Amino acid sequence: MVDVKRVEPRLPLTRDRVLRAAISVADDGGIGALTMRRLAEVLGAEAMSLYHHVANKEEVLDGIVEVITSEINELVERIDLPAEGAAWKKAVRARILTAREVFLRHPWATRVFESRTGSNPAVLRYNDGLIGLMRAGGFTHDQIHHALHALGSRAMGFSQELFDPGTGPVTDEALAALTELAETFPHLVAMLLEVAHDDPASTLSWCDDQTEFEFGLDLILDGLDRLRGRS
Repeated sequence: MVDVKRVEPRLPLTRDRVLRAAISVADDGGIGALTMRRLAEVLGAEAMSLYHHVANKEEVLDGIVEVITSEINELVERIDLPAEGAAWKKAVRARILTAREVFLRHPWATRVFESRTGSNPAVLRYNDGLIGLMRAGGFTHDQIHHALHALGSRAMGFSQELFDPGTGPVTDEALAALTELAETFPHLVAMLLEVAHDDPASTLSWCDDQTEFEFGLDLILDGLDRLRGRS
């Protein structure tokens, strides 16, 4: 009897498959690892065959925004919280922190979102839902317009921080280096040294990104809540 080796059929290329492979490449090696050649290798296809589904890398990046935001939309639309009146803040907070969970799984993606300038239907859908929650809470369209400017990218679960002292551990060497800068930058160093000395044995990073994100988010939401109901 002839032993015939079974050959698994190759999955056909589709736009969705190409985009999800692109996300996988970036998850493994960061956005810098994403090239059309690398994408073709992962898919087991010729590079030229990709162009039947995405015109170029820019279109891949636009598609990544679409896929990731669609993932966010699927999750936030499952949130079952009232938003009328004072309940708006809890509903909006849950929505934003749920979106943030997706970005924490794809930490490189924030750079892609920041680089896109065109409108994306999935992003518009996310923002439409956010606006709906705030309208239910009693905000006027003008107030919501200002609120979206205040929230910026934080409305989608990520933020570009102006202040970042670093993510390394609080070591004796780091503290010594800070002390040397105290005369030149007295206020900055005083703040960092006090934070670091709250727990001298700490091996935690200088800043907890999640804590700082939620602090900033709550600060904005609390301020916005004071506007609610004003004409």
